[in-house]
Amino acid sequence: MSDATTRAYRDGQLVSQGFDLAAVSDYLEDPSAIVWIDVCGPTATQLRDLAQEFGLHQLAVEDTLGRYQRPKLDRYASHLFLACNTVQADVKNAKLNVKEIDAFIGDRWLVTVRPDDEFSMAPVVQRWDLSPDLATHGVSFMLYALLDVVVDTYFDAIDAFDQYCDHVSNQIFSDKPLDPTQQRHWFEMRRSMVRLHRTVVPMRDSINSLLRRGSHAVPDELYPYFEDVYDHVLRVNEASDSLRELVGTIMEANLTLRDYRQNQIMKKVSSWAAIIAVPTLITGFYGMNVPYPGFGDPWGVVAAAGLIVVTCAGLYRLFRRVDWL
Repeated sequence: MSDATTRAYRDGQLVSQGFDLAAVSDYLEDPSAIVWIDVCGPTATQLRDLAQEFGLHQLAVEDTLGRYQRPKLDRYASHLFLACNTVQADVKNAKLNVKEIDAFIGDRWLVTVRPDDEFSMAPVVQRWDLSPDLATHGVSFMLYALLDVVVDTYFDAIDAFDQYCDHVSNQIFSDKPLDPTQQRHWFEMRRSMVRLHRTVVPMRDSINSLLRRGSHAVPDELYPYFEDVYDHVLRVNEASDSLRELVGTIMEANLTLRDYRQNQIMKKVSSWAAIIAVPTLITGFYGMNVPYPGFGDPWGVVAAAGLIVVTCAGLYRLFRRVDWL
């Protein structure tokens, strides 16, 4: 099978890697050995071959072949099936890149399936190799390291969204409001935050299902480690809720500031309209073709001009005093 990575461990130590899938059965004949197979971008035929080799349930294989699965944990007679998602926040393009990782979990084997190589398994393998004492617990420790790396991507996304919210919070209070392009970008970022929340919540439920004492999925020695991952998911969930509330507050503040700026503009326009209306009124009155005091006399022109200047100056000073200009 192409794009498959294989490893075999015995008593927590790596004994072989890069071997062919046909040799998996030979390694599993040793009761102290565990095997990990990672498949990247498999075809339906390749997955069915794996299903025959390890006795994978048909429904779990169909879920893997599907386009997208929400994080979940299914229990079958011979194995567990875990679907989880890694995330990466792309602030520039206002996207949340979500990659699915499916894991078939047996007593002495772990099969992980990725749609492509955008998510690297190198950090997971590194954690396995750095903790040979914990690796003696077999597949359970492998599963813990995988979940820990996946949850770490949630923290990275939360940090990226948090920094973006700080940037937008400062920008909406600037003199220059958000232009339509920035508002569209902000809307897309808000949708990405909602998508992150929808990813974290079922992940929390999946890990909680693993931690049930009656499930026997986690040995007592590794229980604190899985609880630590569960605690991290809870923190991400709380941070996601806080970010969504912050987004709502920012949106309300943006609308309030927009109305405030419009009111400021309307006050200035109204003030200048009132000032301009005074000479229009006076010149219109004196433009009537009827006799009036000062009609045809030079002092009438001076009086009209003086009235215009005094009235306009008085209105300008009044509007300045009430902070309309």
